[in-house]
Amino acid sequence: MTTAGRRIAIIGAGNIGAAIARGIVDAGVVAPSAVTLTRRGVDHLAAFKAAGYAVTSDNRAAASGADVLILAVTPQQLNALLDELRGSVDAARHTVVSVVSGASIAAIRAGLGTTAPIIRAMPNTAIAVRESMTCLAADAASHDRLPIVKTLFGAVGQCVVISEDLMVPATALCACSVAFFLRAIRAASQGGIEIGFHSEESLLMAAQTARGAATLLVKGGTHPESEVDKVTTPQGCTISGLNEMEHNGFSSALIKGITTAADKAAELYAPR
Repeated sequence: MTTAGRRIAIIGAGNIGAAIARGIVDAGVVAPSAVTLTRRGVDHLAAFKAAGYAVTSDNRAAASGADVLILAVTPQQLNALLDELRGSVDAARHTVVSVVSGASIAAIRAGLGTTAPIIRAMPNTAIAVRESMTCLAADAASHDRLPIVKTLFGAVGQCVVISEDLMVPATALCACSVAFFLRAIRAASQGGIEIGFHSEESLLMAAQTARGAATLLVKGGTHPESEVDKVTTPQGCTISGLNEMEHNGFSSALIKGITTAADKAAELYAPR
C-alpha cells in the first residue's frame, strides 16, 4: 500500500504539523500540491503556500478533499475539532492519523462518530529533517491501514509499531526527549565555551559529537555502555568527567525528567 495519488490534510499546522509536512515532501513521499495545511491564522502558512502547498482555515473542506487526515492540534483543542469534523469523515475512504498526545483511538472514533480506520502516531520535530523516531499504534479495526501510515512516517526517520497503552510513554521518550537532548547539547556547548572555544564552533562541535554518538548506537546496534567503555581508560579524563556528572545526578535527572513528562502527558487530554 503506497501513498501514490493520495491527498493528505494536516489539521493544525503548528510546529509538529508543519514539521510533518516538510518532512514528507522533502522525502518525496508526496508533492506539496497533495498536502493541505489548516490553521486558524493562514497568514502563518504563507511560506507553505508559496512552496505549492494548499492552505486553508476550513478544516471540513480540507478533510473532504483528503484521503489521509492527520490530526495535529493540541490535546486541549481536540474535542472541538472532533465536533467540527463529525460527519466529514468517510469510513470507506479516509485514514485518520492522530498525533494528539493522550487521546485514545476509542475516544477519537467516538468523537468523530465514524468507523473509519484511526491510527495514533507519535513523531517528533526531527521529522522536518527526516530523522524522527515515530511510534504507531492501531486497533484491530484499523490494522490494515498501518502500511500506508508506516510508509508515510518511515520515509522521515525510524518507525516502530507499539501497543496503544505505550503511546503516552512514547510521547515522553520520543517527543519530549528531543528537548531533553537539545538541552544536553546546549550544556555541552556552554562547557566548550568555558574551556576556550567560541560559541559557534563550540555548538557545532557539541552537536556533531552528539550526532556521532547516536549514530554509533543506531547504525552499530551496540549498547551505550559498550561504546562508553571504548573511550574510558583507567585514570583517564573521560571517566573523571563521567563520574563528576553522575555525582551531580546526570543520569537520575534525565530519567526523572522522562518519567515526569510521561505522567504529565497522561493528563493532557480530557475525553468526554
